[in-house]
Amino acid sequence: MSLIKSEQEIASMRRGGRILAEILHLLEKNVKPGHTTMDIERHAQKCFDQYQISPCFKGYNGYPYICCISTNADVVHAFPNDKPLEKGDLVTIDCGLWTDGLNTDAAISVIVGGDACASEKTRRLNQITRKALYAGIKEVKPGNKTGDIGNAIAKVVEGAGFSIIRELTGHGIGKSLHEEPTVANYGKKGTGIALMPGMVICIEPIVSAGERFIRTKEDRWTIEIKDGAWGCQWEHMILVTPNGHEILTEYHPT
Repeated sequence: MSLIKSEQEIASMRRGGRILAEILHLLEKNVKPGHTTMDIERHAQKCFDQYQISPCFKGYNGYPYICCISTNADVVHAFPNDKPLEKGDLVTIDCGLWTDGLNTDAAISVIVGGDACASEKTRRLNQITRKALYAGIKEVKPGNKTGDIGNAIAKVVEGAGFSIIRELTGHGIGKSLHEEPTVANYGKKGTGIALMPGMVICIEPIVSAGERFIRTKEDRWTIEIKDGAWGCQWEHMILVTPNGHEILTEYHPT
């Protein structure tokens, strides 16, 4: 499978990224006290119906939902459920869709009720994870390597006293949801796979406010942080351009 996407494939993924960014923006508005993550999932179904587009997570390796919606110590891949959200909870919505047989993938994290409702540690966790994402994105340009991305992410996260969950990484994306190269959230500068124009990768720092160790719950999907610390994830899909990069899943109000 080629790591370099054709102009037609890039156009399809650019369109998919724009739609996914708009859907995530709409879902963010539904993260409210008293709502449940299953309410968010139902709203996601309405959004996909509205855009007449298909989700790519549902059915992936048997995953039964449109979105992975994780809260607090459940850091990734959690099933939506009927537990009401409380002010100050930290919710990650990870979602993807199909355009012309190509995958699109992105994630946002939202504090229920807004920053004023959260502890200082939760606010910092969310802010630092997002800052680390953009630090990694800044390293995306031809000639740089995946290790440059991971190194930049780790510096931000570990410099703030948080932990990188090393088993969970970013990835290439295209006809498959997870393609080469692996984009780790730590690394040594100048190491790894070289970035080339036409590559599309997902950068997704996944961060623990405590220790980095994780375990999978009985549903065989939800991954939680072992010590009960809260986790956070932010993700964008990035195109490597001849002169740098383009963020394909960034929301731009019309």
